[in-house]
Amino acid sequence: MAFIPDVSQARDLLAKYNQEEFHMRHGETVSGVMGWFAAKHDPDREAFWRVVGMLHDIDFERYPAEHCVKGVELLREEGIDDSVIRSAMSHGYGMTGSVYQPESLMERVLYAVDELTGLIGAVALMRPSKSVSDLELPSVKKKFKDKKFAAGCSRDTIRHGAELLGWELDDLISETILAMRSL
Repeated sequence: MAFIPDVSQARDLLAKYNQEEFHMRHGETVSGVMGWFAAKHDPDREAFWRVVGMLHDIDFERYPAEHCVKGVELLREEGIDDSVIRSAMSHGYGMTGSVYQPESLMERVLYAVDELTGLIGAVALMRPSKSVSDLELPSVKKKFKDKKFAAGCSRDTIRHGAELLGWELDDLISETILAMRSL
């Protein structure tokens, strides 16, 4: 019987397949950001949004070439409900072989913020404070334009995510900075 884990169970499951601190921290960050957006847009399902954020890259460390495809298999083997699997793996649509197109608001937020949290985190590390606490939109926009900076963070995916949401890119970046400050 499939189940929807709580955030603690999702964290344990992520740790089962990921040992690198970077991947664990990324899962925590995306989970927290998803929770922040859920509190604004879907407060009754905040825990679900957090779980999806925690599990979205469950397969990336071990199976980067099969990202979002192997994740479906791993989560099914763990007995995770298809609603979590679909939502978590939708962030790779058009990039990894994921068959799940981001459709719901939650899936579109995940698609947009996954890459964006990486970029914002990289910009923050360049600051004297090494923190998002004093990070502002112009600093992120400047680095967003520099394709060599944090080159692994797809600007096209971030832009497309904002479009899917119907939000201005500046608003998406600003809101994600605020979400990351709350962590």
